Amino acid sequence: MSSHHLKRLMLLRHAKSDWHGEVADHERPLSARGHRDAPLIGRWMVENDAVPDLILTSSALRARQTCIWVCQELGEKAPTPRLEPKLYAASATEMLTVINHVPETATSVLLIGHLPGIQNLAMRLASADSDEDSVVDLATHYPTAGLSVLSHGGRWAELDGRDADVTNFVVRRA
Repeated sequence: MSSHHLKRLMLLRHAKSDWHGEVADHERPLSARGHRDAPLIGRWMVENDAVPDLILTSSALRARQTCIWVCQELGEKAPTPRLEPKLYAASATEMLTVINHVPETATSVLLIGHLPGIQNLAMRLASADSDEDSVVDLATHYPTAGLSVLSHGGRWAELDGRDADVTNFVVRRA
C-alpha cells in the first residue's frame, strides 16, 4: 500500500504530574516539569509533519493539561480534542477498543493516556518491521511525555496486534 494510505497512531504518556497525597489520582495536575515538557511534544509534531487530525485524551487532569499544551503548540492546526473517560487507567485492550472505533476519515490520531496501558499497547502493536531502537527504548522505559509514533496500512477497526510499524519513540525534555 502506498504511503499516502498509511494511518499514523501516536501514543503519548501524559507529562510529569504532581503527587499530592490529598488529591485524588484522577485530579492530579501537571508538575512544573510537566508544564515545561508537554509543549515540546507539540513542537516536535509540528517540526516533523506529524500533526494529528484527531486527539483522544484521558479525562484525568494531567492528561487534559498535557493535551492543552500540545494543542497550543499545534496552533490553528490543532483539532478539537475528544475527551475519552474510558482512557483513564485503561488497559492496552481498552485503549485499542477506543482506537478501533475511530472513523476512517481520521488518518492521524493522537491518544493521550497512562502507564502501563500506553506502553503495553505500543508493544502489542509493534510489528517485526518496526524501528528496533525505538521499540527497545519504549519497552525499556516509557517516561512521562514519551511519544510512540506508529504507522498502519489498514483500517482502524482492523488494528490489533503486531500490525503497526513503530517509526519513532520521542522523549523531549526542557
